[in-house]
Amino acid sequence: MDARAEADAVALLADTHPGRVPPLAARALVAARRSGDVAAAAITQRAWGHALLQTGEMDDAIRHLRSAITHGRRAGLTTVTGEARGKLAYALVMRGRPRQALAEVEAALRTLDGVAADRARAQRAVILTEIGRHDEALADFQAALPGLRAAGDEIAVSRLLTNRGVLHTHRYAFAAAVADLRAAEAISARLGRPLAVGIIVENLGVAEALRGDVPAALAHIDRAEALIAANGGHVAMAVYDRGVLLLAAGLATEARQAAERAATMMRREGHRLKVPEARLLLAQAAAAAGDWRAAAENARRATREFAAQHRVEWAALARLALLQAGLRAGGERPARGADDLVATLTDAGWPAATVEAHLVAAALRPRTADAHLAAAARWARRRVPAAIRARGWYAEALRRQHTDPARAVTAIRAGLRILDDHGASLGAADLRVHSAAHRRELTALGIRLALRDGRPQRLLEWAERGRASRLGHRPARPPADPLLADLLAQLRGVAFELADAGATETARLVPRQVALERRIRDHVRTHRATGDQPSWTPVPVGTLAAALGDRVLVEFVESDGVLHRLSLAGGRLDARPLGPVAPLADLVRRLPFALHRLARPGDARRAAAEALLSGAAARLDAELLRGLPDGPLVISPTGALHSVPWSILPSCAGRPIAVSPSATLWWAAAATGPERSRAEGAAGQGRAGAEGAAAGDSDRVRAERAAGQDRAGAEGAAAGDPDRARASEGGPGRVREEVAVVAGPRLPGARSEARRVAAIHGVVPLLDAPVDQVLGMLGRVGVLHLAAHGRLSTGNPLFSDLLLADGPLLVHDLERLESTPHTVSLAACDSGRAAVYAGDELLGLSATLAARGTAQLVAPVLPIPDLATEPVMVGYHERLAAGAPPAVALAATQHALRDADPHVRAAAAGFNCFGHGFIAPFLGGP
Repeated sequence: MDARAEADAVALLADTHPGRVPPLAARALVAARRSGDVAAAAITQRAWGHALLQTGEMDDAIRHLRSAITHGRRAGLTTVTGEARGKLAYALVMRGRPRQALAEVEAALRTLDGVAADRARAQRAVILTEIGRHDEALADFQAALPGLRAAGDEIAVSRLLTNRGVLHTHRYAFAAAVADLRAAEAISARLGRPLAVGIIVENLGVAEALRGDVPAALAHIDRAEALIAANGGHVAMAVYDRGVLLLAAGLATEARQAAERAATMMRREGHRLKVPEARLLLAQAAAAAGDWRAAAENARRATREFAAQHRVEWAALARLALLQAGLRAGGERPARGADDLVATLTDAGWPAATVEAHLVAAALRPRTADAHLAAAARWARRRVPAAIRARGWYAEALRRQHTDPARAVTAIRAGLRILDDHGASLGAADLRVHSAAHRRELTALGIRLALRDGRPQRLLEWAERGRASRLGHRPARPPADPLLADLLAQLRGVAFELADAGATETARLVPRQVALERRIRDHVRTHRATGDQPSWTPVPVGTLAAALGDRVLVEFVESDGVLHRLSLAGGRLDARPLGPVAPLADLVRRLPFALHRLARPGDARRAAAEALLSGAAARLDAELLRGLPDGPLVISPTGALHSVPWSILPSCAGRPIAVSPSATLWWAAAATGPERSRAEGAAGQGRAGAEGAAAGDSDRVRAERAAGQDRAGAEGAAAGDPDRARASEGGPGRVREEVAVVAGPRLPGARSEARRVAAIHGVVPLLDAPVDQVLGMLGRVGVLHLAAHGRLSTGNPLFSDLLLADGPLLVHDLERLESTPHTVSLAACDSGRAAVYAGDELLGLSATLAARGTAQLVAPVLPIPDLATEPVMVGYHERLAAGAPPAVALAATQHALRDADPHVRAAAAGFNCFGHGFIAPFLGGP
């Protein structure tokens, strides 16, 4: 093969398999030099530079393309020289030198004609897109496309359609973007260009992300990363795009990690143009996480870098992030330039940024606030993604809050409906939870308006709208997913090996564990929700009061750093401010430390721990519960209060307490069918049990008396209620639910505890059951007790687990179930504690059990000493079997152990009853 033929072969390969070009180009260049063929050298250098562009090697690409221009001039190859200039222009813009890039492409256009000129024109459009001159870019794309099609240059057509699709995405013309990108994908696939397909799929992911289709976007970006990496490309932009998507989904921490990784990769790969974009994403993610200092620092640097690149629109976007960080941090409020910022971002055609710019300008310039809010509010009714429309309604609510509060409330509700409809489409629990971050400002404004209104009913409504809304949308069971099942089995195997691994094996297994967790997380996030998702409607006060009976509801609400308390007792709803949140959160943080010290046998500092515990508990009790009427409590916490072990507060000693994420969810736990009848009957049973526990007899006598009262209440209820009568006869509501008792491995006290609990219920304990056996049993039994090692994974709560014979049972496993037992007790560290996110959304074992149908759960919110839980769980199950509801049984057990050894007292104190708490699973007793 002569030098020219070899050069042409390399040029052809550069468009289909760029990763294979460098060694072949090096050999072709040697042949060209040996033969003195300057034209062959020019063609080879152009192909080599083009291939390097596609794989992200910008510095080397620039060097080879400059050499191609030099050789092309010497050989008189106008077309080769012009095309090398066009490709050099793209490399220069990626290196952050847009002016030089435009100069090169203009020079190319002066020497080219025909299809070569059309290719250069399309290249200029790419550069104009990158620097934000979208109208000019679109005009160039439109002018170039007919000539490329007429010439039959399918590769150039595919490239143009890809880049025009990117431009349409920037302009929020999603239908046009997807049409262009799909057409480009089809051409590239037919021509055998897998790297190009990967880049196109990545851009489809960006379009779907901005459109708001998170599962589709994640699926595209997963596929794109795999294709690009497999074909020698650099994945920095895919990592960046994933970060943009994660931020849009409310996953601020993961978005921040992606932004940091993308910035590092971009610097290493020479994508200097894109580095400030990653820095801006880092600023936005830091702001979403509440790290205003990091947000401002990164936004300031990004502003300077965009300005140096002469990217006016992007600089304005970074300036917007800087102003937002300053407003949130309560710092300086520089109003100068706010109107110019709005104009620049509006002209750029970026709807989301335009709305945010109007909101910022309204905050900075009170005199023109109404005009800016009105302009932002107009986006509420336009055909744009859900998040933008919701922000438009937020702007409308801000505009009306002082002059027409009723219309402001209507606007808030409209925004929440949009977000709830969008959130209901998400199949992955973590996406549903994190998407609630977009509701935060709307519900916070609703709470402010309710506080201003002064009516407790309004405050309760908005408190309910602003918390745990995603738990109210019970997702349908996902379809059978063999891949997920296989990945979970692999992860269990790795975890099982890790339990006994030495240092060498651990170093090998941990990366495997991390990789599997990421695959599972990413796979699950591509799932869509199935079935109808009802809207989140707070329970009316009258309905709630009737369900409470003489129990007392206590709901805590935080607004602008101040904690408020709502209490509903005897049909009367009251509200009062309690004071700043921060000191109370500090008191809460002292409790687990003190209980941990108390639980350690022989700890010389036990007296100090007792003093710390009693002091913090007394102060919390005085601050949170002072002035409440007597009676069993239903507590709906907020923020740090979710992790309070309530029984240690002095006024809660021996008092039945149920903890629920919201009053609506507490009511809904017994709101349908036979369960509702049983819940209503249990109200009297719970109160009777509580009164018995508070009497002056011995603890055992009190428990027996409570059990008798519970049975009497059940028998009386059965006489007057057909549903309850059928339950007493073993019908649909059946008196005695089937019970399962499970013990996990490597926990010295678990087997003994399981045997004793099983004996109370007359069942055989499962002492060595694998995960699949336990999962298969969960949908068939009504009452479950499980003693095992428990772990709350704070980084990703869906990987929280309970250790069984063959490895961990994960939250992801529970998510696949149709239903879970009605009443559950977990003797496992931290198994009752959930990770708390914006809007008091919860993730963890307890939250997932509630979402899958568990109405009441007794579990610890702290690490608990293994050998100390047996007396707690035995006492609890004796009372449960005697007919007491879980909250009553737990309170009586904790009270009975008040004089036990300190480590037993600490273990007992760590348990809370979650969910309804007052439904007796065994109506007739043993």
